[in-house]
Amino acid sequence: MRILRPLLRGMAALSVLAVVSAAALAADPGLVYPATSEVSDQKAGSVLFYNVYTSSATAPATSDSRINITNTSTTSAAFVHLYFVDGSTCSVADSFICLTATQTASVLASDTDPGTTGYVVAIAVDGVIGCPFSFNFLIGTESVRFATGHTAKLGAEAFSALYTGSLPGCDANSVTATVPFNGVTYNLAPRVLASASVPSPADGNDSLLIVNRFGGNLLTSASTIGNIFGLFYDDAENTFSYTFTGGNCQFRSSISDAFPRTVPRISSIIPAGRTGWTKFWSTADIALLGAQIDLNLHGGGGGVNLHKLTLSAGATLIVPVFAPAC
Repeated sequence: MRILRPLLRGMAALSVLAVVSAAALAADPGLVYPATSEVSDQKAGSVLFYNVYTSSATAPATSDSRINITNTSTTSAAFVHLYFVDGSTCSVADSFICLTATQTASVLASDTDPGTTGYVVAIAVDGVIGCPFSFNFLIGTESVRFATGHTAKLGAEAFSALYTGSLPGCDANSVTATVPFNGVTYNLAPRVLASASVPSPADGNDSLLIVNRFGGNLLTSASTIGNIFGLFYDDAENTFSYTFTGGNCQFRSSISDAFPRTVPRISSIIPAGRTGWTKFWSTADIALLGAQIDLNLHGGGGGVNLHKLTLSAGATLIVPVFAPAC
């Protein structure tokens, strides 16, 4: 475990348990963003999900990621447990980052987890025991660069806690805690994902699709994706089905005639000058999150988090409980 401690003024405040409320943002104009609004990269929350990170241990200039996290509370410190999940092995490494009120910090994947590609989960915890904690003031972004040339700046997907204080049932005797995304304790998680636009590969586009299973035991191993069913649509409203299997907790592939396997192939569905779109879901009731990063061989590109069309109430994360060392 590695502890990340930004060295800014006011660190003495990190030794006390944060007690927060909506009053922490009372000076901001407008209505308070409702905690009951579902997962989004446009709101603050108590759990952040970064859809992809990558880094090269030998050439970080061509492959690296910067993970950014900000505490928007004007009055309270944030204690955050970070989990770095290897997308291929589903193994988990963790660290803490602690932020004073209104503080922001950045972490380079090449410094913290070199040579790994996967996703990051950030969970607000209390500053004494380490139980998951209701602290709906975290926002984040990430900048990612793959050796293939795919680059993007993606917002962290935020889930709000719907309780106050520490997670019910978690206390000083707890070794682990189960974090349920059931719409009662935390927001629901997505089930059906969609890409709003897939440009034609014939125009020099390379669209990297990233799919993550959301759930698992972060003490041991994240859960795998399993069987996926999808529908691909061309711009003339024709529909084509496909399937694939994600044997790990993260699936990554460029959209081409090789993936997804449609009849006819993608080059026929979206020829030069045309676009399509797709939606997909697991054949089991599990939660998914993902992103699409586009690279155009003639210049340009970027990335977006995938849209969420339906929700699941069955996602859970099991997390270890121990005190932050900061």
